[in-house]
Amino acid sequence: MSLKSLDPRVTRLNLPEGEVPAMEPKPELDQFETYEAFHQKKEGAAYTYVGPVHAPNEDVAFLFAKEQYSRRFACTGIWIARTENIQLTLYGNDSENVYDMMRVEEPAERSEQPEPYEIFHLKKRGKAHVHAGRVMATSYLEALQEAKQQFGEKGPVVNVWVVRSKDVLQSAEEDKDMWTTIPEKKYREAIAYKVMDKITKYKEENKPTTAQ
Repeated sequence: MSLKSLDPRVTRLNLPEGEVPAMEPKPELDQFETYEAFHQKKEGAAYTYVGPVHAPNEDVAFLFAKEQYSRRFACTGIWIARTENIQLTLYGNDSENVYDMMRVEEPAERSEQPEPYEIFHLKKRGKAHVHAGRVMATSYLEALQEAKQQFGEKGPVVNVWVVRSKDVLQSAEEDKDMWTTIPEKKYREAIAYKVMDKITKYKEENKPTTAQ
C-alpha cells in the first residue's frame, strides 16, 4: 500500500513514495501554512482530529487552535502538525480494514536509528481520525507496517494517518493550567448553557395531554 501527503500541494509534486519535501519559502504576505489540530477532551482520552488552522508557524498555529477548538468544549490538551508532514493511506469502505490491503513485507535491516511516529485511525467515514498509538520506525512506510502489527486487528479502519512525533507540537504537562476555565468565564463552556435541561423542560411543559 502506498502513502501520500495529506497536503494536496505536496501530492501534486509526484515525489517518491513517502518523501516529504522541504517547502520553498513563501513570499511575505502570500499565504499561511496549513496545520492540523488534534484535541484531547479529558485526561487519558485519545487525541481526536478537530480541524485545520492557517498560521505563519506552529506556535501561532497552536494559539489559533486553542482559541478555535477549546473555547466551547472541555479540553485538556492540543496537538498541532503541519499538513504537509502527515502521510495517509487510501480510503476503504466502512466495513473494510485498510491494513488488510497491505502487503506483508519482511523486516529490512535497519541502517538508521528508529524514531517515534504517531498513528491516527479513521474508523468510519464522516467521523474524525483518532490517535491509535505510537510506533518506532525509520520511515513512514515502515511506521505503517509497524502500525499494522500493533493495531491492525482493531478494525475496521477506513484510513490511517502517519506523522513523525518530532513534527507534532504537543501541549506540555506543565501547562495544564491553561485549560482550566476560571469561574467568571464558565459562560464560555457549552455545559453552562444547560441546553439539554432546557429542552427536557420544554418537552415536559408542552407534552400533549390525553383526551379524557
